Amino acid sequence: MKSILDSLKDANPRPLWHDADIMPEPLPPLSQDTHCELLIVGGGFTGLWAALQAKERRPEVDILLIEQTFIGDGASGRCGGFLNTSLAHGETNTEYQFPGEADKIEALGVQNMLEFIQTLERYQIDARYEQVGAMEVALDKDAKQRLYQLYKSCKRDGDDVVWFDTNAVREQVNSPAFYAGLWYRDGLDGVIDPARLCWGLKETLIKLGVRIYESTKLQSLQSLNKKSMKAVCGQAEIHADKVLLATNAFPAVLGKIKRSIIPVWDYQIATEPLTEEQLNAIGWHKTRHALSDFNNMFHYFRLTKDNRITWGGGGAVRYYFNNGTDKKYEHAPERYEQLAEEFFHTFPQLKGIRFSNKWGGIIATSSRFCMVPGTAYGGRVAWAVGYTGHGVGASRFGARIAIELLGYQPSDILKMQFVRKKAMPWAPEPLRWIGVKLTQSALVKADKNGGKRGLWLKLLDKMNLGFTC
Repeated sequence: MKSILDSLKDANPRPLWHDADIMPEPLPPLSQDTHCELLIVGGGFTGLWAALQAKERRPEVDILLIEQTFIGDGASGRCGGFLNTSLAHGETNTEYQFPGEADKIEALGVQNMLEFIQTLERYQIDARYEQVGAMEVALDKDAKQRLYQLYKSCKRDGDDVVWFDTNAVREQVNSPAFYAGLWYRDGLDGVIDPARLCWGLKETLIKLGVRIYESTKLQSLQSLNKKSMKAVCGQAEIHADKVLLATNAFPAVLGKIKRSIIPVWDYQIATEPLTEEQLNAIGWHKTRHALSDFNNMFHYFRLTKDNRITWGGGGAVRYYFNNGTDKKYEHAPERYEQLAEEFFHTFPQLKGIRFSNKWGGIIATSSRFCMVPGTAYGGRVAWAVGYTGHGVGASRFGARIAIELLGYQPSDILKMQFVRKKAMPWAPEPLRWIGVKLTQSALVKADKNGGKRGLWLKLLDKMNLGFTC
């Protein structure tokens, strides 16, 4: 335990991505009443992508974006930066939630990712994108067998996947904990620096004429008449024709949004840059796959441009009673210690390495395990929330849906079940907390039991609430 504590002793309690040397100066808060056509609330991925896509569709539109702290401070600047084409969190979940639309949703996910990358190139946004694909690794023999069945299923479906047996996967990434690996080689999946993406989008929007105010919190929202909404932000008011709420896991002003998602805290740690000797000891720098282990409570880990390892997820995920989003949950020493112990179990040859950063962030989880759109006030207010861990890529598509719901070049996508189907609301407390705790305990038990799901998970599976995708 002492070595674990020593490895974390000097870790900076802030996201790795929030490097003070590159972080832009915050913009001033809104200080006087104003009017706009489109008000966007939230300066994370969804809000930024919505502003950009609205400007691209209608360059003359007057857009105002407010953020309660600073751009990239929420989940968007605290995630792992894993870029994935999935919009509905896996084939199993997609087929159940939106029968008959799986192929179209998959195609839209590919199109969304292509447009994502093209946008980075068009506006010269350096988000440190690496097209490395994604690989799942099995941590025991039972998981290896289940992962191999998934590999065969992917091959039957025509996916470009590569199977690595025990020796082969350890040549890709040298860990004694790895029994096999499945590499998804096709597509544009990879990794980015999430904060640099936020700040690059921010700079682009300012150049396009979007007004951005940081340290500006939405306190209330109400309808003035059939054509105008009033947003109160401290001492200032905003009159807007349309409003897009991109608050995701943070407390929303509308009950519909509050009931559709729960905030789940996830924690990460990041190492100092690996030396040449340490890199050679694990060999990962030669392949640079974005990795996750093949478990219910899975870890996700990646290399950064300067060869640090970020490590998060697993059993360190937590839901706090009554939708806790308070800053007091941001840092959790026990979770960091747990993550560090699991890290050294995976990479014992890196014993002695120090962690430079430790931080927490919030995932917005919906009952359908993917983005939930909606409208209110006769279509003058729209939102897209609840990406359930896949928001880095899917948030761009969620933003597209939200602006189309507000009338900015709507398409046939709005007719899809993916948009029209309502998400089942989460149960009230204390049932919500009890249910989440029971489920997490059952998932941990299943991971220790060769993936065998107990009675509670089987019940959830019948209701398609077991997060099996």
